[in-house]
Amino acid sequence: MSAGDLKGVRFPGRYIQGPGALARPGSEVAAFGPRALVLLDDGVFNLFEGRVKAAFASCAEATILRFGGECTEIAIADTAQKAGRLEAAVIVGMGGGKALDTAKAAAIDAGLPMIVVPTIAASDAPCSALSVIYHADGTVSHDRFLPHNPDLVLVDTAIIAAAPARFLAAGNADALATWYESESCRRSGALNCLGLPGLPLAFAIAATCRDTILAHSLAAMAECIRGDAGPALERIVEANILMSGLGFESGGVAAAHAVYHGLAMLEDTHNALHGEKVAIGILTGLAMQNEDDEFKRVKAFMQSIGLPTRCADLGISELTDEKLWIVANRACKPGEIILNEPFPVTPEAVFAALQRLG
Repeated sequence: MSAGDLKGVRFPGRYIQGPGALARPGSEVAAFGPRALVLLDDGVFNLFEGRVKAAFASCAEATILRFGGECTEIAIADTAQKAGRLEAAVIVGMGGGKALDTAKAAAIDAGLPMIVVPTIAASDAPCSALSVIYHADGTVSHDRFLPHNPDLVLVDTAIIAAAPARFLAAGNADALATWYESESCRRSGALNCLGLPGLPLAFAIAATCRDTILAHSLAAMAECIRGDAGPALERIVEANILMSGLGFESGGVAAAHAVYHGLAMLEDTHNALHGEKVAIGILTGLAMQNEDDEFKRVKAFMQSIGLPTRCADLGISELTDEKLWIVANRACKPGEIILNEPFPVTPEAVFAALQRLG
């Protein structure tokens, strides 16, 4: 078989999901060594510091470090250095996407295993071998591809259910993008995050992810609003975190996340969640493809669960042509993933699609 015939997929080492999973980190860490550095997101630090200490009390020694900023190269280096000084055997990231991405990259730099404990299901960051690196001002710098996925992803659905439903909806958008982007890559022959075409399994996962989102999101949102880790929420958490993570890495990415990169350039959007910006990216891609029926179907679904469907919904106070050109040009910069689409893409086409979403 020639190199051109190779295909591939990638996975985390282990994935455990269910209510009460937060009780497990201590025993899991003990399998790697006696000490862990836990990078705990500032947004949930006061809520979970005591529970994390209790989870490690009888099994391993944990030093808890508050993460309060962007996933920058400086934050990654600082975390890796602290893990070295502590002689930690493993780095545990707990919180939202930026905290998890920082922990993952720091574990690689420190030469340590990584455990990921998401407190929201707002993106597919937990399972991936990817860290999105930001500048200190919150704009996206670059994607850093890591040599392997987390050793363990531990998802406590009771915690996810207690988080605001807005995060779950944002994760739905990020997960829904998995299908549209991987299908674009399949049609164009673009490569996945391994630098290979995806195996058929990757596209099957992406399709199942889409179907799960469309079938169970409304019920899951209702369960989340009640704080209930019910059966629909379990299905959606699996789709948002596991299936989406496997699907995007192994199937490929395209327009939706390239438009996200562009939207992240606007200071107006910095209070919008990753998945909320990706939602606009999905609709932008469908508008460029002139997929009117699918555009209407997806827009109606997004509206039903409270996702943004207009650029103005992201907090852009004045939707000027200048701002739209910033987004369009960033989305189409040389080497961007939007070029994985199965048709020629230009900044002008992105600009016109974004105008439709004004």
